[in-house]
Amino acid sequence: MTEMARNLDLAAWRDLDWRATLSKLLNLRDFDATLMICLLALLMLGYVAMGSASIEFADSRYGNPFHHVTRHGVYLVIALTLGLMVYQLPTALLQDNGGWLLLLGFVLLAMVLLFGKEVNGSKRWLALGPLTLQVSELVKLFVLLYVAGYLVRKQDEVRTHWVGFIKPMLVMAVLIVLLLAEPDFGAAVVMTASVMGMLFLGGARLWQFIALSAVSVAAAATMVMTSEYRMKRLLSYTDPWANQFDGGYQLVQSLIACGRGEWFGVGLGNSVQKLSYLPEAHTDFVVAILAEELGAAGVLLVLMLFSALIGRMLWIAFRSQRAGLLFGAYVAYGAAFLIAFQVFINLGVNTGLLPTKGLTLPFFSYGGSSLISCVVLVALVARAKQQLDQVEPTAVGRGGRA
Repeated sequence: MTEMARNLDLAAWRDLDWRATLSKLLNLRDFDATLMICLLALLMLGYVAMGSASIEFADSRYGNPFHHVTRHGVYLVIALTLGLMVYQLPTALLQDNGGWLLLLGFVLLAMVLLFGKEVNGSKRWLALGPLTLQVSELVKLFVLLYVAGYLVRKQDEVRTHWVGFIKPMLVMAVLIVLLLAEPDFGAAVVMTASVMGMLFLGGARLWQFIALSAVSVAAAATMVMTSEYRMKRLLSYTDPWANQFDGGYQLVQSLIACGRGEWFGVGLGNSVQKLSYLPEAHTDFVVAILAEELGAAGVLLVLMLFSALIGRMLWIAFRSQRAGLLFGAYVAYGAAFLIAFQVFINLGVNTGLLPTKGLTLPFFSYGGSSLISCVVLVALVARAKQQLDQVEPTAVGRGGRA
């Protein structure tokens, strides 16, 4: 971040009229139009898809078919409110406090292991009254901000010395240990891949990146080989039909759902697989129900929206990097990687391309923590775009016009 941009950012924050906070929050004239359109479209489609996938399960489990629809609506309001608040924060404030946020992430992960709520053999959630918090979703944000700040402070060290590359990876090693203790293998993979991508774009040498990638793959293979549960999932993935009533059950039912949808689907709300055939389809396998009800055309629409969102994030990151706004650039790169990797893994699991792994589809799967995290990621990128507009008002159009 250039000194001029930093001063402008902090000055705007100091001069903010707090008596007009609500009006400020609702003033979205500077919010990037492309990001807003993609975000709102994904949120609306996701709400409909999740609602359709959850109705039968909610009716049988809670006696209320709109149980998840109502709760997801509450989470959606919270996510948008927090996203608007984060959008008003100066990037300099986030950059200066990345280390403290990372420390908070360590504390929260430790609290999960000590006091967390256990669901299906995993301790990933902290109970907050009627709501639950999946800590790993918050930690993704904290790691993103910390690494972005680190790359700004230590950019010369990262580019010229292996120590600069190893330091953030040692931090990630500790986080991975805590995440695997829950266990949350999916979050560990997504975070590691995103951080490695940020380091690579931050100037890390290619041989360092390749070496660490090889070590990461070897470590992941070792974890699978030494865990009976993970090995069972891997074997079921290689031939799900041979274990269609055991470890391959979810994948087989997901593939049946995708096949039934054909090109244009069986119609919204008409899925058969959500009638207790595909377990808890409103979470990790919501896209399978979407494929059944709206067909390949519906899935392609969703993929186009995700592609537009991620592409816009990468464009903002590239322009910010060229303008010298390095913190905003790395935040945008990291946000794009986090969402892209989650989309790829979730769709890969639903279609049998990857082994079954509990990882949500951003903006679609039921879960307040994931929804809040993804909306805040978009808000952080929109904030970086707003700062870019202030520094280069003639080079980049207002409101998202390039």
